[in-house]
Amino acid sequence: MAKPTGTIPVLSDLRLPLFLTRCGLLAENAVRSFWPFVSVALLALALLMLGVQDHLPVRIVWGGAALSGLALLGTVAIGLRQFRWPTRDKALARLDETLPGHPIQALLDDQVIGTADRDSMAVWQAHQTRMARRAATARAPAPDLRVARRDPFALRYAALLVFLVALLFGSIWRVGTMAAMAPGGIDLAGGPTWEGWVEPPRYTGKPTIYLNDVSAPMMQVPEGSRITLRFYGEIGALTLAETVSGRIGETPPASDPIQDITVARDGELRIDGPGGRTWDLRVLADMPPQVAIAGPAEAEATGEMLLPFAASDDYGVVSGQARITLDLGVLPRRHGLAVDPDPRDEVIVQLPMPIAGDRTDFTETLVEDFSRHPWAHLPVTVTLSAEDAAGHVTEAEPRPMLLPARRFFDPMAAAVVEQRRDLLWSLDNARRVAQVLRAISHRPDEVFRSETSYLRLRAILRRLELMTDHGLTGDHQAELAQAMWDLAILLEEGDLGDALERLRRAQERLSEAMKNGASDQEIADLMQELREATDDYLRQLSRQAQQQGQQGDQQQAQNGMQMTQDDLQRMMDRIQELMEQGRMAEAEQALRELQQMMENMRVTQGQGQGGQSEGQQAMEGLAETLREQQGLSDQAFRDLQEQFNPGAQSGENRGNEGRNGGQGRGQSHEGQGQGRADGQGQPGSNGQPGSEQSLADRQQALRDELARQQGRLPGAGTPEGDAARDALDRAGRAMEGAEQSLRQDDYAGAIDQQSEAMEALREGMRALGEAMAQQQQNQTGQGMTEGDMRAQNRDPLGRNSGSNGSLGTQENLLQGEDVYRRARELLDEIRRRSGEAERPEVERDYLQRLLDRF
Repeated sequence: MAKPTGTIPVLSDLRLPLFLTRCGLLAENAVRSFWPFVSVALLALALLMLGVQDHLPVRIVWGGAALSGLALLGTVAIGLRQFRWPTRDKALARLDETLPGHPIQALLDDQVIGTADRDSMAVWQAHQTRMARRAATARAPAPDLRVARRDPFALRYAALLVFLVALLFGSIWRVGTMAAMAPGGIDLAGGPTWEGWVEPPRYTGKPTIYLNDVSAPMMQVPEGSRITLRFYGEIGALTLAETVSGRIGETPPASDPIQDITVARDGELRIDGPGGRTWDLRVLADMPPQVAIAGPAEAEATGEMLLPFAASDDYGVVSGQARITLDLGVLPRRHGLAVDPDPRDEVIVQLPMPIAGDRTDFTETLVEDFSRHPWAHLPVTVTLSAEDAAGHVTEAEPRPMLLPARRFFDPMAAAVVEQRRDLLWSLDNARRVAQVLRAISHRPDEVFRSETSYLRLRAILRRLELMTDHGLTGDHQAELAQAMWDLAILLEEGDLGDALERLRRAQERLSEAMKNGASDQEIADLMQELREATDDYLRQLSRQAQQQGQQGDQQQAQNGMQMTQDDLQRMMDRIQELMEQGRMAEAEQALRELQQMMENMRVTQGQGQGGQSEGQQAMEGLAETLREQQGLSDQAFRDLQEQFNPGAQSGENRGNEGRNGGQGRGQSHEGQGQGRADGQGQPGSNGQPGSEQSLADRQQALRDELARQQGRLPGAGTPEGDAARDALDRAGRAMEGAEQSLRQDDYAGAIDQQSEAMEALREGMRALGEAMAQQQQNQTGQGMTEGDMRAQNRDPLGRNSGSNGSLGTQENLLQGEDVYRRARELLDEIRRRSGEAERPEVERDYLQRLLDRF
């Protein structure tokens, strides 16, 4: 039996928690019942604040308003039916659930049995006391406002998000425009009114104009501007008349409350009715962009075309293109260009636009590399076009020019590039290209600097003839063109690891550029290349001296003149100065003198060493392996020739030309197929079965020999030694691939693998040389005493060198003695030392020049 709640003193102390709990239940019931109503109300209000009604017809706006009203009424009705007012008992039950043991309910209960038993009554009183203390600690629970089960799609959050956006970007005052859309909804006593805006296109960057503030009768607006007018009041009281849009066909009524037009031409804009106004609109036409070539097209030394251009527009250029077409009308149609070209699309490249800054008027440079294109150095027409934001496109006057591209100064490289162009010009030129390539390689020892490039040319030639006989396709054409381009680059640039060859090539390219009237930028790039090649050559000379255990590191020419690196730099500065002044004849003469001195330059020789070190032995072994690999490659090439002409005797195939110039005689080839593997020197192209197998066995034996040499390679643990071992690993893998190709009678693939093996061997030898030089330098530095360092730092007269790396000395030659007596003693000492044959040659030459001068 439950007691009345008012008779329990403890419950009187729980009035505040009970009230808060009841308020929480009220909030729970309200949220669960009326969240649809609140969501619909927020969504409708947000749409009005964003001004959606201003962009829709009146009928649609009021239709949406009616639907919103029905939705609000429906959600209110559902909410009222579901809502229940929380009672005090429910609040007590909710509060009691938060306490362990339900003490409030225990306080409301009465003892039913055992009332006559004193002990039972004592236990009940103790229980009531304990429950009272526990009930005194009650705190109001937090209300459960979650309605996720009732709203699984979170529509309430979507409505809230739209409302927050409206608060940020909308206006509460726009809600009042709904009343103006209703017939008679505005106070007619105030009369009809209107509003208007002129919104220029966004790309113009001009602000929106509020027409109510424009009192001038004439107004200028950009082309494409949008005019929006809104009429408030009785429909028909205000009407619009305009001649600026140029609209034809069906147009909206002039009395519509919302008018939206686009300005396309000059005309009149007039609002008829109370408070109406008239404007004479003048359209600011969007001018088309302008683009033109701003200077001559030039080519850098690496082949990139530099084409300056200028573009402008009243509001800014958006994009541009350069269209390049071949000018067949002025093209000299001779040699490989005599046949009709294969169809080829015109070249279209995008013009670079400024990333930041103003695009209304700017100058940029188009940088593209057309060196590999068949139209390189041929007459073309370049047409530039530009487009603005309004879609206007302007084309500049076509400019005829020779398409700038990379220039090849090596005659053989230029010939290969020309034949590559003819092959890309038309597939009908394939046989002619093969004949020309065979002709220019008639004497390979006179035109090729390396055997690798010669072998590549012969492989390209054979592949071209084979593809021509079986039908040359576009894919074959692209493959051969890429191979010929790589060969031309190899012929032009040569082996960059060979410093002397690079120096000669840089000097020849610079000389050819001066003779052919190259651009200033190209000459400057070639001059920089000459400087780098000279520095590399001097470093190689110094490294060679260290490898041979020489003491000196000073360069000298054969005529005995001493030159330092600063002297060489001054000579190159003088050459560049002469070229900049246009004195090309004097510049060429100075370049020839520099070339002659660099050819004769060497490192001062010192005392040789009695025996060979481990590194020198390894270097000689690798050199022998390289020679034998070259012989095997020559043998494989001869077998490839005989494979395409099996009826010929050994060495008598057409075009079978050796490195020594013999034709039709296999023994004229260098290498002669001899190697350590068999020792018999039998040529592999004898047409007998098993000869190819013998060549593969010799390749395997050479690979095994390389592996043995690699195991005894010095310099382990150093960066140079590890680089040498990596290079020899690549050479071994290439030899293994060549062996497999030989066993499959794939001579073309074998030649390619053998070329890779030789390149890797050369790289390994260079890395081994650097490792030996570094090792010897460390040994020299560790074994040199302080006295030896001071002795080596003395000049031929026994004086100490200057401090801080200076070439002079701070010591006084006279030191207080008579000048003439001291001079005679010095001359006598110079004569005595110049006659000592054991002194280094550079020191004796220096002393002799002192005697000649004084």
